[in-house]
Amino acid sequence: MPHHTPLIGTIVAGLVVAFIMGAIAHRLKLSPLVGYLVAGIMVGPFTPGFVADADLANELAEIGVILLMFGVGLHFSLKDLLSVKNIAVPGALVQIAVATLLGMGLSHLMGWPLMGGIVFGLALSVASTVVLLRALQGADLVETRRGRIAIGWLIVEDLVMVLALVLLPALASVMNSADGAGAAALIGPLLGTLLKVVGFVAVMLIVGRRVIPWALHWVVHTGSRELFRLAVLAIALGVAFGAAAAFDVSFALGAFFAGMILGETPLSRRATEETLPLRDAFAVLFFVSVGMLFNPSIVVEQPLPLLATILIIVVGKSIAAWGIVRVFGHANVTALTIAASLAQIGEFSFILASLGTGLGVLPAEGRDLILAGAMASIFLNPILFTLIVRDHRPDESGEPVRAPSGPRMGHVILVGYGRVGKMIATRLAERKLHVIIIEDDPERVEEAEEAGLSIVRGNALEDKHLLAAGIGDARHLLIAVPEGFEGGAIHDHARRLNPNIQVVARAHSDAEVAHLEGLGVPHIVMGERELANRMLTLCGAG
Repeated sequence: MPHHTPLIGTIVAGLVVAFIMGAIAHRLKLSPLVGYLVAGIMVGPFTPGFVADADLANELAEIGVILLMFGVGLHFSLKDLLSVKNIAVPGALVQIAVATLLGMGLSHLMGWPLMGGIVFGLALSVASTVVLLRALQGADLVETRRGRIAIGWLIVEDLVMVLALVLLPALASVMNSADGAGAAALIGPLLGTLLKVVGFVAVMLIVGRRVIPWALHWVVHTGSRELFRLAVLAIALGVAFGAAAAFDVSFALGAFFAGMILGETPLSRRATEETLPLRDAFAVLFFVSVGMLFNPSIVVEQPLPLLATILIIVVGKSIAAWGIVRVFGHANVTALTIAASLAQIGEFSFILASLGTGLGVLPAEGRDLILAGAMASIFLNPILFTLIVRDHRPDESGEPVRAPSGPRMGHVILVGYGRVGKMIATRLAERKLHVIIIEDDPERVEEAEEAGLSIVRGNALEDKHLLAAGIGDARHLLIAVPEGFEGGAIHDHARRLNPNIQVVARAHSDAEVAHLEGLGVPHIVMGERELANRMLTLCGAG
């Protein structure tokens, strides 16, 4: 058996080159997504050197989409979904209509047939699941009101595209019919698709709500972490595949509902932690697969049509979304966030382009423009999103991060309110010491607030959150997050803002201890060592 196979070669090349280019992008203060896209171009068929298998890359990318939507569903209840229906449903429909009309206008100028214009416009109207979620996660907005509206909007778009994919062959037949008698052919596919979607939702809410939590609780009681991890992946991938095979809905929609049902159980946080590494790895492969589709020659061959396509995606869609959200009475920061998150296209756009060219209704140049427009918009989106939301994170009102009340001299800053952080905060409160917590997980923030503790919601790697916690006047910084390497980065940020602060950091391995010692962290606590010392002391051998 040869060691090198297309699958192994695609995974290895995608991840290795993505890591290198992502690290370079990070070094240049750019989003790592930019590096992943460049990596895709480098291993794609339009540049010299190694060429990865584009079809395999696309299939691997689908796994990333499934896991991402499953993760979102874990934190997104049915109540959350229904709470944004009044803006998400009409907003998505109007925005799709505007973008489709703009695409049809451009296609008309290029002399394409009407059906080609419809397919082209639809492809430009639907946002990428992966890009939108990555933008919201990076800005810590997934579980905010703005994030719920954006995700609800995305789900409506997905449902519309499912309908479009089913109806497109019948619609193409009708448009090609000389007498128009084929219009009745649309009714059957439309009703069939609606029934399938309703059937899938009913099965998930009636059967899935009972079976999925029961199965996962049974696995938990086996005591096997390996089985639990496997069960979570089996639920995410199995429901997504079953939804597509049995009900013709998208993988993303099936995974979202699976996660939403599992999210109603106490095991949701653990399920999130177990899927995170795979979710990140396959999400990277998605961006690599997009980069592989990009043919740089189109920039020279069709510069004006490409520019117009990008403007429709990035400017036209954004203005439409912003206006719709404002008309519905939402704040300007909410409208800007929704507009920025939707200013790109992705997975469904590629599927529509392939189907359109396969049916002979979309010219090949239309497919190339869609792929190039997707590449450009995904490249620009992290920059655009950062520019729009950087001054409005994470406070929903759009105001800068507020500093909590309390003594501002000689206090303690605690980073992380997990299991260890809670115990530390409780002990400090018992000793009447003022502590300010920095935490970015919404559930933990809520728990800390309910406990009457002072808290800054955000990431301690950002100076504004350290400053809001009073880093300049603090005496001690306790880093209770479980990742030692992240703790080292937090230490560097804190010491730059207050060189005299006393830092205590947590580590889980000898490598993390060595890393923290190399950074000059004065006090390091390794859990395993403390456990061993305590047990030895209790048995008289300490």
